[in-house]
Amino acid sequence: MAAKLKVGDEVVVISGRDKGQHGRILSIDRKRERVVVEGVMMMKHHNKAGRSQQGGPTGGIESKEAAIHISNVMYYEPAAAKAKLGNTTKKIPGTRVGIREEVVDRDGKEKTVRVRVSKATGKDL
Repeated sequence: MAAKLKVGDEVVVISGRDKGQHGRILSIDRKRERVVVEGVMMMKHHNKAGRSQQGGPTGGIESKEAAIHISNVMYYEPAAAKAKLGNTTKKIPGTRVGIREEVVDRDGKEKTVRVRVSKATGKDL
């Protein structure tokens, strides 16, 4: 699957238990088609008690993000919620991402550059 999302993009969850929440992508596993989103799909992880290098006790319960499938997230764009599509407005402020190719002059040579574009508003991302 050729996902057009990158690390650092702001995304919104479109299905699952965290539907409607949004956050920044922390990591992407392209092989398993999974993303880790900041503050979404929080899980409890129990750490065994021990000693740190400084001698203080460690261990306890910490919360950390779990991976979710890449098809369950969309690029987050608040302006997309206001964009009219037919007679209805979108409930989730997400948009699909497209690619536009432009020809630019760099150092006297013409080069083709791929630019990510919002499908809802048509603006560059």
